[in-house]
Amino acid sequence: MLRLRVDSILLFGLVLIAAGATGCVNPLTALPKLFEARRLASELHVSFTRAAEASNRAVMADTDEASIAAKDEAMRARHVVDRDLESLQPALTDLDYADELRALAAFRTHYEEYQRLDDEILPLAIENSNLKAQRLSFGDAQAAAKAFRTSLDGALRLAPPSQANASALLVDRADIAVLEIQVLQAPHIAESDDAAMTRMEGSMNDSAAAAKAALDRLKTTLPRAAAPLAAADAALARFLSVNTQVVALSRKNTNVRSLALSLGRKRVVTAECENELTALGEALAKHESTATR
Repeated sequence: MLRLRVDSILLFGLVLIAAGATGCVNPLTALPKLFEARRLASELHVSFTRAAEASNRAVMADTDEASIAAKDEAMRARHVVDRDLESLQPALTDLDYADELRALAAFRTHYEEYQRLDDEILPLAIENSNLKAQRLSFGDAQAAAKAFRTSLDGALRLAPPSQANASALLVDRADIAVLEIQVLQAPHIAESDDAAMTRMEGSMNDSAAAAKAALDRLKTTLPRAAAPLAAADAALARFLSVNTQVVALSRKNTNVRSLALSLGRKRVVTAECENELTALGEALAKHESTATR
């Protein structure tokens, strides 16, 4: 019995030595390595999902602070993905899991494209040029337009009866020209086509010229209204200056471009990455069920 037991031990040792010599995984160490590979794969999947979700929030955020916070969160999650990738590769190599290595290689390929897209999207998202243009349009531009109309009404009250109707017509013409510019700001901010934005800017320039011409006519028609007309002149200059800023920010189109990229190719690449990580996790789970029987 003793000899039989010794022979069995020797035979088992020879099997282990042969397994090592032929490149097979040592069954005594395979299970801990498998558990570690499964942990890394799971953490990799969770971190990638967090990175993608945070990147999307950076694009959709409506303040600079929220965009920057989401961008930073996305980058931190990506660092974890990079770290786990480097650890998982040798772990799967040690286990000699060919299918899992192929899935990891496929994920890495898709993830490299994901990173390139994300590196383009995140700086656009935190610049928020369209949101800033919108705030200017609804804030400073609107306030300047209101001040312009108030000053014109003050000048109109000083019109002599003989000039009342002609002056009212000029006031309305100037006010309508400013309103036309305001109406075009919102579609300009939302527009992504350069040619369409150029056409809108042409209309804005025509309306600005009409407002200035009407105001110049009022200056000759209402000499006694010099003070309110000077205030109207200053308000119009302020409005047109803000409009120039709105157009410049809108032209950058950082929010529109980041959203288009996120909903386009990046969405496809993200799904491809998720699919490879899911396949990797499922393959590793099958190995565990076999190893623990």
